[in-house]
Amino acid sequence: MSINTTSPADDASKPLRFQAAASHTRWLNGLITGVMVISSVMYLILLMLYMVAPASVWPWVTGNMMAAMWVCAASLQCARRISRWRAQQFAPGEEDVTPPTPAGFSQRLISRPWMRPVLRYIDAHVFFQAFPAAAALLLIALLWQLPLPVSDTGDAGYFAGSVLLLCAFAVLVLERHWTLKNPLEWPEAAKLALMMRMMIAVFLLSALALMFARGPSVWPAQLLRLTGLLPALVALELLLRALMAMFSPPREDKEPEFIAGSLLAAQICWPPRPLQFVQNELHQHFGIDLRQIWAFHFIRRALLPLAAFLMLTGWLLTGISEVPLTQRGIYESFGKPVAVRQPGLHLGLPWPFGRTQFVDNGEVHELTTGSEEPLTAVPAQVADTAEGPAPESANRLWDSGHSSDKSQIIASAASDRQSFQIMDMDVRFVYRVAMNDDAAMASLYHTENMPVLIRSIANQVLVHDFSSRTLDSLLGSEQTRLAADIGQKVQRQLDQLHSGVELLATVIESIHPPAGAADAYHSVQAAQILAQSAIAGEKGQAAQQLNAAQQFARLALDAASAQGHENIVRAQVMALRTNADNQAYQAGGQSFLTERYFSQLTLAMKPHPKVLIIDHRIGDGTPPVLDLRNFTLPFTPGADKAAHPVKAETTR
Repeated sequence: MSINTTSPADDASKPLRFQAAASHTRWLNGLITGVMVISSVMYLILLMLYMVAPASVWPWVTGNMMAAMWVCAASLQCARRISRWRAQQFAPGEEDVTPPTPAGFSQRLISRPWMRPVLRYIDAHVFFQAFPAAAALLLIALLWQLPLPVSDTGDAGYFAGSVLLLCAFAVLVLERHWTLKNPLEWPEAAKLALMMRMMIAVFLLSALALMFARGPSVWPAQLLRLTGLLPALVALELLLRALMAMFSPPREDKEPEFIAGSLLAAQICWPPRPLQFVQNELHQHFGIDLRQIWAFHFIRRALLPLAAFLMLTGWLLTGISEVPLTQRGIYESFGKPVAVRQPGLHLGLPWPFGRTQFVDNGEVHELTTGSEEPLTAVPAQVADTAEGPAPESANRLWDSGHSSDKSQIIASAASDRQSFQIMDMDVRFVYRVAMNDDAAMASLYHTENMPVLIRSIANQVLVHDFSSRTLDSLLGSEQTRLAADIGQKVQRQLDQLHSGVELLATVIESIHPPAGAADAYHSVQAAQILAQSAIAGEKGQAAQQLNAAQQFARLALDAASAQGHENIVRAQVMALRTNADNQAYQAGGQSFLTERYFSQLTLAMKPHPKVLIIDHRIGDGTPPVLDLRNFTLPFTPGADKAAHPVKAETTR
């Protein structure tokens, strides 16, 4: 046990914050323990709410309060560390009388041996500040991934709101206590009070959202989402401050700085004075007093006149209106329409004495009688690719209903009795606001909902027109003439109502039975298709046989023609050869015959290449002498190796 070597006189000479450091540490220990216990219980409640009712407002309320508590715990932890340091400096020989806190994840992490080199350059309270701030940011990020809740809290909302108001009052008492604290006694009390204001704001906004969460109201859920931004922004600021504190190595002989303050939380005051706050911060940290600068003093005096002048100028500029190229403007002066303005800039009286209402300037629309929503001329959708599936608008099969189809009753005569039939029709109207000024004013002041008006009149005309038509006359009539007749009747009624609408075209896309009768009609179509395919198949087979016969006849004719040409050419060759031999015989006589005889004889004995024919009549009675040394007989297996005499064959 160490012995205190300081005297009471030395302790009394130290500042007041050192003397009250022990009591401050006990206060902060109790607050941190309470915050951690409450946040642990709320964490279990949050898990149960997420599994039971994830689409309600309760996970948002619980998560926002937990994030606010964790941010406050990070600030309290920083203040407790400073108070402990002061208590040790005030009584260095005494043991720390503060109760030991349970070792959490952060304490176990910094107690690792591999963390000791890091702690030489980074103070330990940086981790205790960064971890709660990062956890609060992560919690708010997870909450924002949930769908926006819309639910009726009922009496539970009033009860929970009352509890939150009581909690806000308790935190307000603590905030007032720290705000009125003497800065010499506890310098960090004022900055801790700002964190309490942030928590009070979270409690009050959550209570307001719970008490007014009724029926389909959406703004309470939006308020809860915006409430979560407050602790998230403060946590982000604390995290950035912790990262910046990493570049300030700790010193044992220097009093630690309170780095868990928040400039954002300091703005939670009434009335908000951000400029004065910035001025005080500059004067306190950098010694710059903006009140002593003449330029800023002039700006402060000229701020109100300049703001009034700018507001007056902005109000006068409201008299300048811009009409887009796709619209026309109807200028109203004191509520009365005066003129129709074309696209461009126009000058008039400022608001509210003059204003401009906009109507279409030649924009073409398409409307079908079956759907409830108008079809625009250029639908805002992605273009379909050639390889992809067909668009839904191209589906014209009868076995399913279409939103653009309208069922109509037509007359029918079956078995000499009057009856009716039901047909589905797709009739479309292409219209626009007429280009004259009277039509533009009529479309704005006489018509509230133009598509509904056109659809209503079109349905009346269709019912009246088709009720007198039969199926045969309807299917046999020309659809172009029928569409023109319907368009004229609809345009006549629109003109009588002074709607300002001009019908450009009336198109009848299809007239077919209802979807229930599609199967029977498909069977008829299938039988017709089968008959047509059978006829086409027989025609194809007959054409194939005819082509094969024509091909065979053509081949036979070509072969006979070729053979005839060959015979003629062969006869011509033989005639030419005969004439040549006759001429040679007349010129050579017996010598030609002898030469021809020998050539034919040689051709006849051609398979024997070693035969030599000699005429005995050569040499005038004296036999010829032949040198047979260059003639050798071919080798015959089994024969004698001696040379056999060559036999000379003479021909007589």
